[in-house]
Amino acid sequence: MGSDVKIARALISVTDKTGVVDFARTLVDDFGVEIISTGGTARAIEDAGVPVTPIEEFTGYPEMMDGRVKTLHPKVHGALLARRDSEQHMQEAAQHGIKLIDLVVVNLYEFEKTVANPEVTFADAIEHIDIGGPSMLRSAAKNAASVTVISDPADYDAVLAEMHETGGCTTLSTRRRLQVKVYQTTAAYDTAISRWLAAQASDVADTSAKLEISLEKVDDLRYGENPQQKATVYRFAEGCENTASSQFPLVGSEQIQGKPLSYNNYLDADAAWNLVREFDEPACVILKHQNPCGSAAAEDITAAYDRAFACDPKSAFGGIIACNREVPYELVEHFADQNKQFVEVIIAPSYTAEALERMAKRPNLRVLATGGVDHGAQVELRSVDGGMLVQEVDHVTEDPATFTFPTDRKPTDAEMAELEFAWKVCKGVKSNAILVSKGKAGIGMGPGQPNRVDSALLACERAEDFCEREGVEKGGFACASDAFFPFRDNVDVLAEHGVTCIIQPGGSKRDDESIQACNEHNIAMVFTGARHFRH
Repeated sequence: MGSDVKIARALISVTDKTGVVDFARTLVDDFGVEIISTGGTARAIEDAGVPVTPIEEFTGYPEMMDGRVKTLHPKVHGALLARRDSEQHMQEAAQHGIKLIDLVVVNLYEFEKTVANPEVTFADAIEHIDIGGPSMLRSAAKNAASVTVISDPADYDAVLAEMHETGGCTTLSTRRRLQVKVYQTTAAYDTAISRWLAAQASDVADTSAKLEISLEKVDDLRYGENPQQKATVYRFAEGCENTASSQFPLVGSEQIQGKPLSYNNYLDADAAWNLVREFDEPACVILKHQNPCGSAAAEDITAAYDRAFACDPKSAFGGIIACNREVPYELVEHFADQNKQFVEVIIAPSYTAEALERMAKRPNLRVLATGGVDHGAQVELRSVDGGMLVQEVDHVTEDPATFTFPTDRKPTDAEMAELEFAWKVCKGVKSNAILVSKGKAGIGMGPGQPNRVDSALLACERAEDFCEREGVEKGGFACASDAFFPFRDNVDVLAEHGVTCIIQPGGSKRDDESIQACNEHNIAMVFTGARHFRH
């Protein structure tokens, strides 16, 4: 048979009635299509003055069992599954009085929206599991050689446009495209149902044996990490957000202005956003190439930005700014006018109107508003060749009350507050990570070195550069290490450069050597018992 199929009869049954009446009217008025419909959809079409045949007239059976059974009938599925190029199928359709259906328009009960309500009952959730809708979609999609199936109102206009071009037909390429969309839709729908049911059933065995993820394409990116790499960004489909998404995620934030985000913008903005929301007090992170070159907490968000920028103004150029409070005009004035800082992306919960007006003068600046701030997702996923790694997200959740103090000198209250700040920032630095701070600002960072001594040297040198640049007295530094010190040489290097207190996980078989070194240098050291590698 030819690839173009004329549409003479359509079955329409939708939950989302956006545009459905106008679509049905065009089918009838422009192409003489016979419309069959169910329940509320039929009433909406009929009330608009569009001729419609109720499903019970088409099948000869009434809707029953509170609407659970209405389209599960041979006259429906036979009409969808019959192969037009099979003489046997056509004979059997005629024998049983089955009138062929050429177009199916179905979208599903809103299960995901229903269970998103924390007050939903189990019984109500079950009633929002669509049976007839997925069955019709799958039957029609299986027979895409002959049947057009629309599962998304966004496809109405394209289908009508093609019908106008072809005299009431659809092309095989369109039907194949819509076929794929159907199975993506039903797969995501079933995944949402299975995940929700598993979460309700405490007696379900080994629910982690199979991880089902459903993603929806957001956009094609210009390229990936490098121009020769293609890249795309996806978001978690409805019902799957809890897999690895927070309440206020990067993908899903509102881009208020600026060029589209690049692949590297997404990676850096994600790292910055994940780090800045570790803090309860106002905090700002300036991140470049996955490392926080500037970080600070302060009494207000503008002061936090000022201190973060001062950490390393040179590296801040072309970086990402992340704030965990609403961004005011003053902060924008400081980075745009006072510091003349080139910024790729700024991400924050919200912005004042005055701040947005000032940033509009930099039309290429990407401004992202998340709508709020939380402590991030619970699970993270990373692809590896042949599979995927899944782990809990590493949040800094250690209770300072559980810390131990193995050195002769214990940290003062001021040192302890500084160490807690450094400990949080250090988690965002690539391992092997050393973070030197002063005044709740990350003034020295040693990221990603193959050995920890080199990381310590690099962090201390940057801290001393900060002091010279800002006219601040050297020394009195706090230091955080993301993992234990394997040898005392780390302590010796840090002491030589003015570190007076250290926070680290502990747990090395040579901890005694590091403790002895701290005692020799009068350094207070804290053991957290937790490691924070970031690879």
